[in-house]
Amino acid sequence: MHDESTIIEGRNAVLEALRSDITVERIFVLKSSYDGPIHTILREAKRQGIRTDFVDKSRLDEICPDKKHQGVAAYVAAFSYSSVDDILAKSKEKGTDPFIFILDEIEDPHNLGAIIRTANMAGADGVIIPKNRAVGLTSSAVKASAGAISYVPVAKVTNLSRTIDELKEKGIWIYACDLDGESIYRTSLTGPLAIVIGNEGRGISKLVKEKCDAVVSIPTFGDIDSLNASVSCGVVAFEAVRQRLEKK
Repeated sequence: MHDESTIIEGRNAVLEALRSDITVERIFVLKSSYDGPIHTILREAKRQGIRTDFVDKSRLDEICPDKKHQGVAAYVAAFSYSSVDDILAKSKEKGTDPFIFILDEIEDPHNLGAIIRTANMAGADGVIIPKNRAVGLTSSAVKASAGAISYVPVAKVTNLSRTIDELKEKGIWIYACDLDGESIYRTSLTGPLAIVIGNEGRGISKLVKEKCDAVVSIPTFGDIDSLNASVSCGVVAFEAVRQRLEKK
């Protein structure tokens, strides 16, 4: 899920990252390390709600090939995150209806990067991802965005369901893109809109799907189950673009 360039290791480095503007996504601690500095790191990670895994030495050595971890290592974002308010402010600044993508546990950094690139090309205001069980802005994701990350705000949220509720309160319609929905070609994709794209294998979780206003699907005629997540995002994005252009 992550790549080497997003790793920081050593007690001071991890603690400094936790106390800085760097986004720490996940921490690994050696099972037998429970001294003062480690307790400080654990306390700060808990305060910030950062996932912490207790691992054995072989796993930590695998994460840190140079083995200078001092019993702790962390994955950090390769690019800064924005907030949901930043995304909504962008649409307000443009004077257009909000157009957002919500990603439910996307795990492949190349898919994340490709979706960010699609979001930019389709004029979307931003992308929302969950804090846990999903890839973040690793260097692979940033690279796959082909520069689009500089123009598309990405917000990481603790609870997707709660975020969906908050967006609905602001008048934004939430559509889940899944196999059992109404065709996107028979669905209005204009107005304030957020499209939910699910995990590469499991699709959209039941809880998130139940929070959505409706379910839409992409008509397909092949012999396999579904499209790649980033391809699905592209198809839906540009159908929304087509409809919005027609409405003008």
